Amino acid sequence: MNAVYKSAFWKFTKKQSRPFQLAIEDEIERICKYPEIGGEKSGDLAGFRVHKFAFRKQEYLIAYKTAGGSAIVYMIDTHENFYRNLKRYVKEVD
Repeated sequence: MNAVYKSAFWKFTKKQSRPFQLAIEDEIERICKYPEIGGEKSGDLAGFRVHKFAFRKQEYLIAYKTAGGSAIVYMIDTHENFYRNLKRYVKEVD
């Protein structure tokens, strides 16, 4: 499975330190290897999966969908306001 990245993901990732970028790459590889790793969402975010991981004692969430052998990575951020921001981003993109 390969990964396809949306602009919100790229904008967040390019601003981060190199060690954190490498940690994000590792988590994306895990998602591609085990697509069911993230918890399924319901309601407004039905179809999304969210994978949680920690980096330097801070929890981060990655929102993605799987389709046709690809993991479409929408967003990564801390838990604070994550779901609200994801809903807004999905409305803008769709």
